[in-house]
Amino acid sequence: MDVRLTNEQQQLRDAAAKLADDLGPGSVQDLDDATRVARLEKTVAAAGWRELRSDGASAVEVAIVAEEFGRGLVDVPFLGPVLADDLRRHLADDQQTWAIGVGDDAFDATGLTRALVVRDNSILAADIGGPAEGADLTRAFATLVEPYEQIGELSAEQVERGYALALVATCADLVGTSRGAQAAAVDYAKLREQYGNTIGSYQAVAHLLAESEALIEGSISVLRHAAWAVDELTPAEAVRAAKIAKIYCARAARTVCETAIQVHGGIGNTWECIEHVYLRRALTSTELFPVSLEEIDLGLS
Repeated sequence: MDVRLTNEQQQLRDAAAKLADDLGPGSVQDLDDATRVARLEKTVAAAGWRELRSDGASAVEVAIVAEEFGRGLVDVPFLGPVLADDLRRHLADDQQTWAIGVGDDAFDATGLTRALVVRDNSILAADIGGPAEGADLTRAFATLVEPYEQIGELSAEQVERGYALALVATCADLVGTSRGAQAAAVDYAKLREQYGNTIGSYQAVAHLLAESEALIEGSISVLRHAAWAVDELTPAEAVRAAKIAKIYCARAARTVCETAIQVHGGIGNTWECIEHVYLRRALTSTELFPVSLEEIDLGLS
């Protein structure tokens, strides 16, 4: 495999990064800025980010956008709708925006009315009810209203590749949140002074940040292989690559986010510090389509 991005993919990354930087929440207080959220929602909808797969995008390109949106804490639906689109494209071409069902809830459901639910090879539609509990401050869960309506059947291969993409997309979000948390910690270490020097000049802090950077680089490596595998390898091989990536990226993201909080010192444990928003998002992505180490050891797909 060639992990280098094409010119078009680099342009896609730049566009996603710019959107996240311009309209993503730069602080905890920005999460309550309704005007910003409305502008972000309008921009994401108009750009067609949620219909990447039905527009012919590869899993690598979905991962590129998911990573940048995770880094910028983009807080309008993307991950759920892009996964729903990946499955619905086999059954319909209307490119409607749906959430995705995870367990008994709809995920990434803010402002949406319908969710896609997978049961074996059956694809079901469910109405979205009221809010459900969730730790993530940037992406919402909602209840699903029964009864569900069956809208079609997919082949085992299509469902398996969809599962591989779901794992990859959550991995990409984990890599993005790791990068965002790390960037905030590095910026803080460059500015915060203690004993007459910036705290980043002390080895104890510098080594923590260096170790986090190494974890991020490892996460990027396994993510890129898993994203490539979704479209290029057999479904079983793609799922296995994605599961390995999910284990690594989830563990790395938790360490990076908790380290970022530690680097911030006492303020890192306050509501006003944005690092807890990154950690909440990382923990949520970890529990979306979770993978255990035993599954890898047993070679299960």
